[in-house]
Amino acid sequence: MLAYDPSAYPLNQNEWSFPVCEVFHIVSFAIAISTVAMVDLRLLGLAFTSQPASKIWKDTAPWTLVGLVIVLISGPLIFFSDPVMYTYNLSFRFKMGALLLAILFNYTIQRKVALSDSSGALAKLTAVLSLGLWVSVVAGGLFIAFV
Repeated sequence: MLAYDPSAYPLNQNEWSFPVCEVFHIVSFAIAISTVAMVDLRLLGLAFTSQPASKIWKDTAPWTLVGLVIVLISGPLIFFSDPVMYTYNLSFRFKMGALLLAILFNYTIQRKVALSDSSGALAKLTAVLSLGLWVSVVAGGLFIAFV
């Protein structure tokens, strides 16, 4: 079996490549989360009340998808800069679990509730759960450096 040498990884070769990749990761993640939050705020009845949730979901879906695609490309690039550290980091594992749940929730339950233009307790519960999942992803990412 070949040993993995992080110093030979392209993102570890110069001082700019890793930070640039991380900037793409964070900015695209912010785009994805902000578009999801727009739908959630509409489901809660706190913003964009002049438009139905279905329209907001449809209008933001491409931006959410582009943001997530960039996150899912840049994330593994960052991971392979030091896979041993990330593999054993509990905060990273938490982030990955929360990310999986948040993406699944977004493209199943939240999508169905938003497209049905529901505005009752189910819509509010869906929005709160969605926001909680995405905040968990962000919190997991923030604590990677401290765990």
